[in-house]
Amino acid sequence: MLFSLLRPALFAIEAERAHTLTIQMLAAAPRFSRGNAPASLRTTVAGLDFLNPVGLAAGVDKDGRAIDGFFGFGFGSVEIGTLTPLPQPGNPKPRLFRLVEDAAVINRMGFNNGGLAAALPRASAAKRRGVLGINVGANKDAADRIADYVHGVSAAAAVADYITVNISSPNTPGLRDLQHGSELTDLLAACDAARRAPIERPRLFLKVAPDLDAVAIDAIARAATEHHIDALIVSNTTISRPSLRSSHASETGGLSGAPLAILARQRLTDFRQATGGTMPLISVGGIDSADEAYARIRAGASLVQLYTALVYHGPGLARRIVRGLAENLHRDGFATVAEAVGTASQSA
Repeated sequence: MLFSLLRPALFAIEAERAHTLTIQMLAAAPRFSRGNAPASLRTTVAGLDFLNPVGLAAGVDKDGRAIDGFFGFGFGSVEIGTLTPLPQPGNPKPRLFRLVEDAAVINRMGFNNGGLAAALPRASAAKRRGVLGINVGANKDAADRIADYVHGVSAAAAVADYITVNISSPNTPGLRDLQHGSELTDLLAACDAARRAPIERPRLFLKVAPDLDAVAIDAIARAATEHHIDALIVSNTTISRPSLRSSHASETGGLSGAPLAILARQRLTDFRQATGGTMPLISVGGIDSADEAYARIRAGASLVQLYTALVYHGPGLARRIVRGLAENLHRDGFATVAEAVGTASQSA
């Protein structure tokens, strides 16, 4: 109710400025969680225990300034970043656009962040109210991008519960090339070695783009398995453009929000088939309700993540989805989230 009253004022502010103000307010006065999610929503994925399967996607809190506040909204996990070895300003502004008529966002941020060294102390000091992920990437002008990822994995290993290797952003030129061929296998081998030295530490996740063909999906699934990736995050924003109504529809960058849902569902199904159901999948893109989150779980997602839907539905969305998931599980006779994962394909 409060968000519906505040939304017109927030939307009157330029999108990136409104986002920055939100992070600043949460960092200054974090909202702490009241109570726990139902026991049926507790789940173990990649050896990590989640209070519920609803997570905050990377990109919301790039620099880890409001971790406590986001956990206070009821998320079972919070993923910060993308963080790069060196600070970088990102792409020129304006670079973030609300497509209100489409309940969508287009961004071309370009990994703007203050760097790993600045963010990691904040992440280390945060109160752990759930699972903390750290998403790492390469600097735009890096001479050796694989070395940047290795640095990120090594630096974040002492802080993160899991580390996400992000090769899926469309806003850093050439970054998505790392999703293919020898560049992919070399990257994953190097990151796997980095997180194991001197002893195996955090889990390692890989975030991929939705704009992949069948050959690329199969190759990523094989490489991820061979190099001990613990889970795949499917997926990031899309450079494709379904039919959109907003005047910002022609802006370049990655599209997220409601129009991404159909593509995100399809990629989840594709990766479920490509991995044979043997690797945990985290579904992102167009999730804006408990019913949609539940559909993704039944389609094969062990966890889901939110971002753009928070812009349109407000900070109470995570708790509403958590409550709705518990109701859906109970209605269909599932005692736990894990029991429901992938059951849509079994009943098809």
